[in-house]
Amino acid sequence: MKLGTRPSQLARRQTEVVAAALRAARPELQIEIKVYTTRGDQELSRPLPEIGGKGLFTAEIEAALRAGEIDLAVHSFKDLPIAPGDGLVIGAAPEREDAHDVLVSRHRLPLPDLPPGPRIGTSSPRRAAQILAARPDAQIVPLRGNVDTRLRKAAGSDYDAVVLAAAGLIRLGLDPHITHWLPFEMMLPAPAQGALAVQCRAGDEAVLALLRSIHHQPTWAAVAAERAFLSGLGGGCAAPVAAYAVESPAEDGGGPVLWLRGLVAGLDGRQAVRVAARGSPRQPELLGGRLAQKAMAGGAAALLEVRGEAV
Repeated sequence: MKLGTRPSQLARRQTEVVAAALRAARPELQIEIKVYTTRGDQELSRPLPEIGGKGLFTAEIEAALRAGEIDLAVHSFKDLPIAPGDGLVIGAAPEREDAHDVLVSRHRLPLPDLPPGPRIGTSSPRRAAQILAARPDAQIVPLRGNVDTRLRKAAGSDYDAVVLAAAGLIRLGLDPHITHWLPFEMMLPAPAQGALAVQCRAGDEAVLALLRSIHHQPTWAAVAAERAFLSGLGGGCAAPVAAYAVESPAEDGGGPVLWLRGLVAGLDGRQAVRVAARGSPRQPELLGGRLAQKAMAGGAAALLEVRGEAV
């Protein structure tokens, strides 16, 4: 079986995690990993929203999957466009890693204690808006590159701190660099952050049957709700939108409940609409769509329109 991935160390590590899970389920399985360079890997000089946003890290790999060069593609779930690729499906979502964002600072200080006017590295409008809400005096400085590059920049004098996803640092064994775990009340993550998506060709029943052995249903339900919330807003990665869902037992002893939190913020962080709801993990898309409507009715529509562009 051939798996496709991007060239970064993190992408390769994520693919190895999936490969190991597949081998555990089918010890006789022989796996080959093929590497594809995407447009997102090549264009590192500009923020993602300027060069196209969603799909920048997936299009080339999806093309290889359609062409039969590979049998599976492993993606960071948050990189996948909301609309499924033609002829392709998500066959599995393994158990999610920690979804928090974290701060890495050469000062070894949490965000509230950084020096006045801290220079914070991120090219994510979502992260920038929430950083500015917590530290209005912060200066947001663009930051691209792989995890190693970002950590190296965090140690230099151009930044007081940089924001990264905890999941990537954990998977690479680099979590000792974390200075501050940003709580969800301060920094709500991107929809599907920390989750992996294993993509295959629609109708490939043998592969789909194999993928069921590594699928984690609670992760799938949470990610489906978060992405439905994003879809209901008409959003992509250019919008300051965040969402996080988690399944928990019902307080009344009934079936499990899916709790979903959502955020839509202005680019400067001064205005934000925060919403929350609960629903059935068996109908996550319904919950996400309902929460998006609640956010739009609560003022999110005006925040998204201020951008002057389609979100």
